[in-house]
Amino acid sequence: MNGLPVFRAGAGRTEDVVRSGDRLVRAAAGLSDTGLRAPSGLPGWTRGHVLAHVAHSVDAYVWLLRLAHTGHAPGPRADAATLAAAIERDAALSAERLATRLRGSLERFAAQARALPAPAWDRLVPALAGWRHPAWYLLLRCLRELETHHFDLGVGHGTAQWPDSYVSWALDDTLTTLRAQGFPVASVEAVDLGRRWSVASEGPSVAGAGHEVLGWLSGRTPAAVLTTDGPAPLLPAPPAWPQPPLPGWGRVDDEA
Repeated sequence: MNGLPVFRAGAGRTEDVVRSGDRLVRAAAGLSDTGLRAPSGLPGWTRGHVLAHVAHSVDAYVWLLRLAHTGHAPGPRADAATLAAAIERDAALSAERLATRLRGSLERFAAQARALPAPAWDRLVPALAGWRHPAWYLLLRCLRELETHHFDLGVGHGTAQWPDSYVSWALDDTLTTLRAQGFPVASVEAVDLGRRWSVASEGPSVAGAGHEVLGWLSGRTPAAVLTTDGPAPLLPAPPAWPQPPLPGWGRVDDEA
């Protein structure tokens, strides 16, 4: 059930990110300044906050790609407090400026990914949260950032618009982690993808379209959209999402 080795780096994977980013930039460019200040699907955040968060997250991934390329930190790294302040600042930009800001971040990511030598994709890089992963996992992190927050923007990009390749990978990744944590669901089935995961030795079985299952596991859609062999309201609440991948590649402080 471990899907991590399946979705590896390559030109096609980089282009998946590019296409997802193009869709989000088009959505951002279509917003008015008033629309940008409207609430998003995330509590306490406007659409401007969501787009600013994505832009700065992509910048962080660019920093990590450069680290993987050279083996050396490409300058100071922004910490969580600095990022939070930057998101507040950029959330107040005009819709045009914020869309341009996001487009620039995504273009830098694509250029850096396309230039990365093949051996560098396996170099371990540190996530800001303190865990490590190979550089190729940045493609997955970026794709997840784009697709999830496009949903959060609340402009009609629902879970049904998530690409099947992304949904399949994200379910592999998420359910591997949940299985290791003992999440009390016996099995999960993505009926449209022809995929089924055994998770625990006991508990309810859950089925639905893959995007609906991922929407539930990511806290974006209610359990009521799924089919289960027990009452949907009694399904366990999924933990905060996303989480570090399991099996993972260790923590930064493990290197000491």
